[in-house]
Amino acid sequence: MATTLKQIQTQRQKLAPRQLLQTRLLQLNTVNLEQTILKELEQNPVLEQVEPDVPEEAEKEETSVDDIDISQEDMYSDETTYYFQQEKKEMPLPDRHTLLEDVIEQLRDTDLNDAEQEIAEEILWNTNERGYLDTELILIADRLGMEEEDLEPILHVVQRLKPKGFGSRNLKECLTIQLEDEIGSLAYKIVTEYFDDFMHKRYEKIQSRLKCTKDELHDAVEHISHLNPRPGEGYADKFQTVIPDIIVKEDGNDWLITTNDGGLPELRVSREYEQAIQDEHYDAKAKKFIKEKLDSANWFIEAVKQRRVTMVNVMRSIIGFQPEWFSGDMNFLRPLKLQDVADQIHMDISTISRSTRGKFVDTPYGIFELKHFFTDAIELHDGQILGTFVIKRALEKIISSEDKHQPLSDDALVEKLMEAGYVLARRTVAKYRDQLGFSVARLRKEI
Repeated sequence: MATTLKQIQTQRQKLAPRQLLQTRLLQLNTVNLEQTILKELEQNPVLEQVEPDVPEEAEKEETSVDDIDISQEDMYSDETTYYFQQEKKEMPLPDRHTLLEDVIEQLRDTDLNDAEQEIAEEILWNTNERGYLDTELILIADRLGMEEEDLEPILHVVQRLKPKGFGSRNLKECLTIQLEDEIGSLAYKIVTEYFDDFMHKRYEKIQSRLKCTKDELHDAVEHISHLNPRPGEGYADKFQTVIPDIIVKEDGNDWLITTNDGGLPELRVSREYEQAIQDEHYDAKAKKFIKEKLDSANWFIEAVKQRRVTMVNVMRSIIGFQPEWFSGDMNFLRPLKLQDVADQIHMDISTISRSTRGKFVDTPYGIFELKHFFTDAIELHDGQILGTFVIKRALEKIISSEDKHQPLSDDALVEKLMEAGYVLARRTVAKYRDQLGFSVARLRKEI
C-alpha cells in the first residue's frame, strides 16, 4: 500500500523573549517580584543595582526591632507595614506561591515542548478562581493565530495536572476527568450519560436506565459527591502577611495611584560592559555573550517599568468603573468584567487577568484584592441590571441578622430580598447563599 506524503504549511505565533518576560513579571506579586529581581542580579553580570545617593551625615544608624519605641500591637498593624517594608532585608518574607503558579510549574514535567507550554500557560491564565476556563477556547486560539483543534490536546494535558479537572469548561467535564480512571464504573456512567438527570436528582430514572440496585446507586452518588467540583478553591492561597501591590490615595478630586515597589532594588545596565562591547581586545564570542546579556538586562529593566505602567492603568480603569465604591459606598459595586477593563485600556484580557490575579490594593477603606472589584451582572425581573455583589451583600446582611433559632428558608430569603427591592428566583438566591458560604436553613439552626 503506497504512502502519500503531504506538506502542510501552517502559521504559528510565538511570543518573543521580551514579551514572555513582560508577561512573567506582570503576574508576580510584589514579594515574588523582589525575589525575581535579586535572582536576576545574581545571574546577569551586566545588570547592577543603583545604590541610593545618601550623604554620610544623613545616613541613619541601623536600629534593631528590640530598640524601636513601638508597642507589639502597633508593630504588626497595617499602619506600620510600610516602615517594616523598608527594613524587610532584616525580615525576609515568605514566598507567596499561588495555586496557578504551582500548576504552571507542573508543565515542566509534561511532554509539551516550549511552544506548547507557552500556550498551556495562556490557557491557565484564562481560568477563574474556581478553576474553570473563563474564556472560550476558540477565542484563545484566535488570539494566538491558531485553530481551536490545535489547542484541544494541550488543554487535555492541562486538565490532568493537579488538581485534576483544573481548566475544565463545565462541571460535567470537570467530574468526568476526575472519574476517567474508573471508566465503566457506575459513577462514570452517571456523569457521562445521565448528568442532567443526576443534577436534577432524578434517581429513579437513572436506576431504571442503568439497571442497578438502590444501594449501588447510593454508593455511586456518594462517590460523585466527594469529587472536587471547584478545583481552583480549597487551596492555601491566603497569606498571613499581605503586602499591597498598589497604593491608592485621594488627591483632591483625583486619585494618586502608585505601585508599592519603592523598596525594590533599582536597576541599571553596567557602563563597564557597555564600553566592553566596543573594546577590540574581546573576541567575537565574548562580544556575542556580552551583547546577549545586555539585551537581556535592558529587556528586564523595561519589563519592570512596563509592569508598573500596566498596573497603574488597570487600577485607574477600575476606579473609573466603580465611582460609588471609591466615593465611600463600599456596599455597592457596578457589574464589571475583565473584558471591560481590557477594552478601555486597549490591552488583551489575559494581560488584565495577570495584573489582577493575586494582587492587592491599599485604599482609604482598607486592603482589598483587585478581583474584589469585578462582579457579574444580573437582570432583575423589573429589568434593572445590578452587580451580583450588591445582591450578595444584601443577602449576607439578611442572613447575619436572622433569628438563629428560626433561620430563614430560601423561600423566606426570596421574600426578604423582594422587600429590599430585589426580585430573584429561588434557585438564584440558593446559589448566592451557597457562594457566600451559608448552609441551608436547617443547618444554620442553633439550639
